[in-house]
Amino acid sequence: MADNVFQYPGMRMATEPEEEHDESSTIMFGFWFFLMSDAVLFALVFSTYLFSRHATSGGPGPRTLYDMGSVFAQTLLLLASSFTFGLASLALKYKHSLTRLLGWMLVTLVLGAGFLALELHDFFSMVALGGAAQNSGFLSSFWDLVPLHGLHVFVGCVWMVCIIAQIWRYGLDHWSRLGIQRLALFWHFLDIVWIGIFTIVYIAGVA
Repeated sequence: MADNVFQYPGMRMATEPEEEHDESSTIMFGFWFFLMSDAVLFALVFSTYLFSRHATSGGPGPRTLYDMGSVFAQTLLLLASSFTFGLASLALKYKHSLTRLLGWMLVTLVLGAGFLALELHDFFSMVALGGAAQNSGFLSSFWDLVPLHGLHVFVGCVWMVCIIAQIWRYGLDHWSRLGIQRLALFWHFLDIVWIGIFTIVYIAGVA
């Protein structure tokens, strides 16, 4: 079994030529650095929110603006999508059928799109209730943080569509396998960030 796998940051995969292995290791290592820089970005906007969350300037606050039922549904969708992407990663690792791999990725894509649809609905509802970004420091920091995460999820969905189309057109080659592994790291990272948003922004906001 040990002869059929190799290792680099991200996932243990089936044997590939040595040159591809070295190239994959370099790319995955660089992608970890990208994720760390993205984590710093989110840490900065989280800090801004924490300093500004009480600066409502007499305008609407979290209890008025947040739809916790919708937020809870968004959380379930994103957690489920992380699970289904994990199943797609296992299908890739253990060389299951291409149909199973693409099926789990499509389920993940649908769950991610559902998350975005609910979040956009909440954003429009907040604006209708006077929750536009320019109305207070609290709202400015909210619109810095939460839509930034939503933009990342949107990018992840577009990336997923591109990988699915690539596999459908060219088959599961070295580059599509590497793309799935990087996207898996990115997607699980967004799940962790959302747990922070759900706890700090929403739960603490209405507590």
